Amino acid sequence: MIIFLYFCTLHFLNKNSKDWCAQQEEQTSSQTEQTDMEDAIEKQNGTTQDEQHLAPQAVDTTSEISQNVNEEVPTETAPEVAEPVAETASTAETALEELTPEENQAEQSADASATEAASTKEQPFEEPVVNYATMSREEMVAAMKELLSNDVTLIKLRVGNLRQAFNEATAAVQKADFEAFLADGGEKDTYQQAEDAVGEEFRKLYADYRKRRQQHQEAVEAQKQESLAKKQALLEQLRQLIESEEPLKQVHDSFNAIQEQWKQTGDVPRSEANTLWQNYHFLVEQFFNKVKIDKELRQLDMKKNLEQKLELCEQAEKLIVSNSPTKAFRELQALRTKWKTIGPVALELNDEIWARFNNAADQIVARNNEFYEQRRAEQEKNLLAKQALITELEQLVAEKPTSGKQWAEMTEKVEELMTTWRTIGYATTDQNDAVWKQFKGRIDQFYAARKEYYETIRSAHEANYNKKVALCVQAEAIALRDDWKKATEELLKLQQEWREIGTVERKHADKLWTRFRAANDEFFNRKSEHYQSVHGNEQENLATKEAILAELKAYEFGDDKEENLRVIKEFQRRWIEAGFVPMSEKDRLQTEFRNTINHYFEQLKISAREAAENAYREHLRLNVTDEKQASGERQALLTKLEKLRGDLSVWENNMGFFAESKQADLLKQELERKMQSARQQIALLETKLKMLETSMKNEGDKQV
Repeated sequence: MIIFLYFCTLHFLNKNSKDWCAQQEEQTSSQTEQTDMEDAIEKQNGTTQDEQHLAPQAVDTTSEISQNVNEEVPTETAPEVAEPVAETASTAETALEELTPEENQAEQSADASATEAASTKEQPFEEPVVNYATMSREEMVAAMKELLSNDVTLIKLRVGNLRQAFNEATAAVQKADFEAFLADGGEKDTYQQAEDAVGEEFRKLYADYRKRRQQHQEAVEAQKQESLAKKQALLEQLRQLIESEEPLKQVHDSFNAIQEQWKQTGDVPRSEANTLWQNYHFLVEQFFNKVKIDKELRQLDMKKNLEQKLELCEQAEKLIVSNSPTKAFRELQALRTKWKTIGPVALELNDEIWARFNNAADQIVARNNEFYEQRRAEQEKNLLAKQALITELEQLVAEKPTSGKQWAEMTEKVEELMTTWRTIGYATTDQNDAVWKQFKGRIDQFYAARKEYYETIRSAHEANYNKKVALCVQAEAIALRDDWKKATEELLKLQQEWREIGTVERKHADKLWTRFRAANDEFFNRKSEHYQSVHGNEQENLATKEAILAELKAYEFGDDKEENLRVIKEFQRRWIEAGFVPMSEKDRLQTEFRNTINHYFEQLKISAREAAENAYREHLRLNVTDEKQASGERQALLTKLEKLRGDLSVWENNMGFFAESKQADLLKQELERKMQSARQQIALLETKLKMLETSMKNEGDKQV
């Protein structure tokens, strides 16, 4: 739209130049014909010397003012078009709310009035272009407040740019909030927009701007209605003046006064402008058909017109060296409008004065065109620089970092590219938005990938945290047990699991390690104290075990198997309760005691299964005395049972893959042996589970 208006302006200016030349030729011809007609009338009517002096002047002036009327173009119907606005204008317009037809018509009317007013000002206001995209939403609210302290007619582009930037920033915040909601496990259909105090404040400020702008538009429209009434009243005065019979000098003065008031009266509604102007033009022609101004007065008027046009030439020549080509071009349009309102000059000076003004105008237009060509070249360079940054960004983010350090380093490089991007000016209008979307898209992809990485790390930290808390709980439970050997094995296993678990967040790491370490220290301190007290009685325990071993060897068993098992179990219990012996005697005594027991098993025909069950029953009696210990024992048995069943299933499945060969038969035999052993262990574990349940049930019955 802006480009279209720009070319319309150039076409309009060229057309006006041609029309002016045609008007000058027509004016010259008209003046010549009018002079000849005056001479003929004078000779025919035989006028007096005074009448001969008055009539030619009146006729010539009529021709001149008629030409004046023909040249003048009402600002309501043919406003000058200013230079193309900055490239951000179109972008800013898209950020505004959709207007109703009535509001849109009012906006267009106000904009047209502003354009007309700008064309008549000597120094039109040039609204600065501000980049609000780098501001935070709070800073944008502050900027909006500052803008509202200015004249509402001078901030339209900046308000539009600011609102677009605020909408984009708000969309980014809402998107981030929505993605965070989904990332936290929220359902898309249950998402509710959080209250946005900053957005509400900005909307109120923008509503205030719209209200003030509407008030301004209404005031402009009211002023136009007032101007319409004034001009209609002037038309009525002009009609009465045409019909009056007052002296010529008085009528001429009144006509000049009406003309001056007409020029000073402001714009009228666009719908009335054409009709009003035609009525005025018609009455002026009627006036000059009735009243003729003398030639001397016409010459004075031409002299005045010459002075005014010379002043316009000087102003135009000053604009040639103006620091702002665009501002000079806009001011030239105002000078051209003033030129059209000034009447003709003497024929011998007409071409010279027009050539002087037109020469200055051509230089101003050339400087303005050169300015836009240079800006276009700069924008093309900026486009190449931005495309190079996009390529560099794509190469940078092509490889995915695998550690937090690498992500931090890449983030720093990406932010450097973003800083460089902000230092580059606008690219060409047709490419600026496209390259920005491409660059921003790569940036968004990078930060989305970084967010996903850190969310994965956070999830792993949470899982590791839960695992280490569970190990702390287990270690604290083991720290209270007195079965030193088994508890030590389990605690060492927990330590190994702790080392295999990954890291947790730094704020939890030290606290968890301190808790786990405290449980380990507590257990091993208790164990150390226990063995220190035990080792003091090793010699006595040695004598006790020697006596038990001698008694076992001398014992005579009967035929009752159950009684024999009970006796063996009792010897085992006494042996365990005897405590520790010196390390130099430990292996000898233990081997001799085990061999003696095994000898009696063979002699009494007691199976290893029965012995294992008997030993486990004794283990339950001594070590599993409450529900907590029973739960731990049950879990240990179930874990072993599950592992054996899994191994057995795998071995049974693998049996079908062996080919027929001697080597394969050996492997199958070894596998069969393992499978048989696994079945026996499974059966024993299942028996132990039943024994554990029976033992705990009996223990519960005793407590009841």
